[in-house]
Amino acid sequence: MAGPAVMLLGMLLFALNDAMGKWLVASFGLGQVILIRSIAALLILAPFLWMAGLKPVVEAERPGLQLMRVIFSTLELFCFYYAVMYLPLADVMTYWLAAPIYVAAAAPFLLGEKVGWRRWSAIAVGFIGVIITLEPSSAMFTMPALISIIGTAAFAFMMLSGRSLRATPDKTLVLFQTGGAALAGLVFAPFDWTPLTSMTEILLLGLLGVVAMGAHMLVNRALKISDAATVAPLQYTLLLWAVVFGYFFFNEVPRLTMLVGATLIVGSGLFIFFREQQLKKRDAVLPSVPE
Repeated sequence: MAGPAVMLLGMLLFALNDAMGKWLVASFGLGQVILIRSIAALLILAPFLWMAGLKPVVEAERPGLQLMRVIFSTLELFCFYYAVMYLPLADVMTYWLAAPIYVAAAAPFLLGEKVGWRRWSAIAVGFIGVIITLEPSSAMFTMPALISIIGTAAFAFMMLSGRSLRATPDKTLVLFQTGGAALAGLVFAPFDWTPLTSMTEILLLGLLGVVAMGAHMLVNRALKISDAATVAPLQYTLLLWAVVFGYFFFNEVPRLTMLVGATLIVGSGLFIFFREQQLKKRDAVLPSVPE
């Protein structure tokens, strides 16, 4: 039970990070929040990088793809915090949980992976869930909704690039994406900087990075001590926490369309995941059998 327990705690920290971010971007500039968050996260990461040495960083594989992943991860981060400024936390989390569906849809074209009719059907159901959550109308073309779609697409491409960088240590990947966010925050922070009037405000902004880094470490640890099929589906508990935190901290009541759409997205995402796990086990025994 150690793996699932660690994964659940990691998801709780991610949800707490998102709720804290929604609260902080209401009072401070978006670039400012991301800059201080990233600096705090880098300070937490520094000792682990020191112990690992600079070799994994300096000799990281495929620098061009590493750069693209950093661009996607930075864009995703800015889009997420922009979206939570204007949309309910559960809505934004629902959009982001659809990213694995985008990955499954894009993988045949970008990575050459084979996808059979079962997963294509699940992908179609997932897209229907996204449309239902958006509530097709003129409202779906608002800036926050469009930014959410861009952010989830960037998140999906970040995940896709990660599949091609499996030889890169997790700490190196986190360093690159956190450093990229810090640089972007440094560029944009002066344009919307809100003066910090107390040490408490600085600590709260820094805590955002500490919580995020703790969540990353817990998730990575859970994947090391337990099989992915056991712990990965637990990522969908993020949606439960988003509903709870949204209700108690921001007085947000989930919409019926969000709940229906989220059900379709989560269901299709779980089907795609378990289908991929099933195919991996089968291919290990009969690698020549087509899907």
